[in-house]
Amino acid sequence: MSGIVVHVPEGSGGDAVTLRLGPGERARFGRGAPSTPVELRLADEAVSRLAGEVRATDDHWQLSNLSTTHGYLVENPEGAGEYLRVPPRRVGAPIPFEFSRVVLPTRRDTPVFFQVFAPDHIYLDPHLLGGSWESRTLSAYSLDETATYFLVLVALCEPWLRDRSPVAVPTTPQVVERLRAHAACARLTARAVSSHIDYLADEKLRIGAPGPDEARRADRRNGKREAVVGLALKFGIVREEHLALLPPRTEPAGHGR
Repeated sequence: MSGIVVHVPEGSGGDAVTLRLGPGERARFGRGAPSTPVELRLADEAVSRLAGEVRATDDHWQLSNLSTTHGYLVENPEGAGEYLRVPPRRVGAPIPFEFSRVVLPTRRDTPVFFQVFAPDHIYLDPHLLGGSWESRTLSAYSLDETATYFLVLVALCEPWLRDRSPVAVPTTPQVVERLRAHAACARLTARAVSSHIDYLADEKLRIGAPGPDEARRADRRNGKREAVVGLALKFGIVREEHLALLPPRTEPAGHGR
């Protein structure tokens, strides 16, 4: 992925906003005002009019904290509590996480935050690690097998890998239920699964949006899930050994009687 995707969910002071920033592009965030326009509006009394700035680079992104009093947290939702703190007045702090949640202090019970999907972390082909850097081969699809989005992908592919016959792609609620017993997915929601599927299709596997003739949203979502599964299986991105990443399956009551 070239550049980053920044998403402000509903409930952070306004309508949901999603921005795509190419290398070198910036987006300002804060409470905003007629004289202080911002691209990412966070309408909370504790948030400065101009609270900070996000800048995309070729291989990571940077966060500037323009507040004079408050530090910001950048959490790695995939990292079991991993986070870093960007202190007041810090400019251009490099953020190493592939998926981040930027949390700002607030007087409300619920946090004010936005999410950032960063440039691909580049991985070498595991079978070709020798030789000089110039001679090495990069993976065509850079996926982190420890990330939640990869678990979602494995759950989508599971019926094919186990049964080896054409079956329906699991629905979003079925993926949520399948991953519920996983330690990292106990609080996974249907909306989060849909976001991971969009991220896989649009950024990681570069499938692209369905055609304009697919008018119904449900049809578009089903088409995207099927396309993700088809590509992952064709190119061996998800294989049988990846099924071990999923929690053990529970058989329905009375199974086998």
